[in-house]
Amino acid sequence: MTDMTNDATETRQNAFVRRLPIIVILCVALLGGYFLRDYLAFDTLRDNREALIAFRDNNYVLMVAMFVATYFVVVAFSLPGATIMTLAGGFLFATFPGALFNVTGATLGAIGIFMAASWGLGEKLAAKMESSGGAVKKIKDGIDENQWSMLFLIRLVPAVPFFVANLVPALVGVPLSRFAISTVLGVIPGAVVYTSVGAGLGDVFARGETPNLGIIFEPQILLPILGLCALALLPIIIKAVRGKKGL
Repeated sequence: MTDMTNDATETRQNAFVRRLPIIVILCVALLGGYFLRDYLAFDTLRDNREALIAFRDNNYVLMVAMFVATYFVVVAFSLPGATIMTLAGGFLFATFPGALFNVTGATLGAIGIFMAASWGLGEKLAAKMESSGGAVKKIKDGIDENQWSMLFLIRLVPAVPFFVANLVPALVGVPLSRFAISTVLGVIPGAVVYTSVGAGLGDVFARGETPNLGIIFEPQILLPILGLCALALLPIIIKAVRGKKGL
């Protein structure tokens, strides 16, 4: 009886340890959303632009490392300010290599939260979905059959929040390598657009204006992204059509 009690206690402790990273992330996200929302903002970038440029000019490599690390923390802990970080990447480093630094920081942060969620919740939840029946099992099977397409789609659709695109794959058991590759490729279009906007912030600051963050929804930007979404959906549509023909 004592051994069974000890085993149960150890199991609960192991479960808590596995869930601790995602618990910490959620707590930091809540606290950061409340306390940092006024700091990770456009006004902060505008008010400190001269100091940031001076530091970059004198410590370029260190600035790159600090920028990527900060972007990682913002994404990994789902803090407000990912868009501002992308703009800052363009402002400080130009469209290229700024877009490269933005994609690197975003991808590393996404992998961080993915691993925390997968380690703490994903394996167990995916196993439950696999062993369940009915609609839940069908949803899981549908995702498994079209993982690449679904992963690209949730990255490319502007309406899908970034933290959702990071958590959902972990909860359905997507492999880390597949998640990482789809994240890198999927964030590139949006990152390039906003980095290019950030590269023009010098003129925006000089005019006392704010950048047009809705640019991604303008036709010349949105239509190519929707085209990529259509390409991501194509394999799913083909499978569905073939499945109907086979009935």
